[in-house]
Amino acid sequence: MDRNPPDKTEEPVTDKSDQDRALKAEDGAADEGAGGTAPFSRPFDTFAGWFAEAGDSEPNDPNAMALATVAADGRPSLRMVLLKGWDEGGFVFYTNFESRKGRELTGNPHAALLFHWKSLRRQVRIEGAVTPVTDDEADAYFASRPRPSRIGAWASKQSRPLEGRLAFEAAIAKFTAQYAVGTVPRPPHWSGFRLSPDRFEFWQDRKFRLHDRHIYDRAQGEDGPLWQTSMLYP
Repeated sequence: MDRNPPDKTEEPVTDKSDQDRALKAEDGAADEGAGGTAPFSRPFDTFAGWFAEAGDSEPNDPNAMALATVAADGRPSLRMVLLKGWDEGGFVFYTNFESRKGRELTGNPHAALLFHWKSLRRQVRIEGAVTPVTDDEADAYFASRPRPSRIGAWASKQSRPLEGRLAFEAAIAKFTAQYAVGTVPRPPHWSGFRLSPDRFEFWQDRKFRLHDRHIYDRAQGEDGPLWQTSMLYP
């Protein structure tokens, strides 16, 4: 069996909606062009527009993003997580701090995110430093989760060996009984991280693999932070 399906991306994009999206991306993502500067809000405004379109076009989880971390020995690891909030201060996700990603982010507080919206033929890469969210932020988000998810945060020893599904179900039953009445508190090992961007890349598919790649690198201007803009060959 051929494990490599035919590469259809070499064919011209003929769907008008694809053409319109490509033109909008060209107009919106990099109207500064290469080698210029942009106000601090610019990449966040572009992300807001693309994220809104993804919410309309993606069939599942438009807020899903790949999170890359690096261990102390230099080994990278990657997994999908969900974006739970964002603004010009950064992009927020939640996890068990005793998990592999939690340990790696604590030891090396730098990470990269990747959004891939296949329906839009777009990617956004974001790199930056990572810091824990405040206890108030973590408490508020944890309280918004369904009760079974809050119980699961207590029952799951995330990323550690599991003897079998029955052991996990026993732990769930234990904490369900323990918190049968009243609220389920947030575990001390469960919280969130905020990635503060110092680099964005907005990638838009174009026909014949002649894609657009627009870069924003954080810099300090006379009146505050701004972005150096550039483009990369596809």
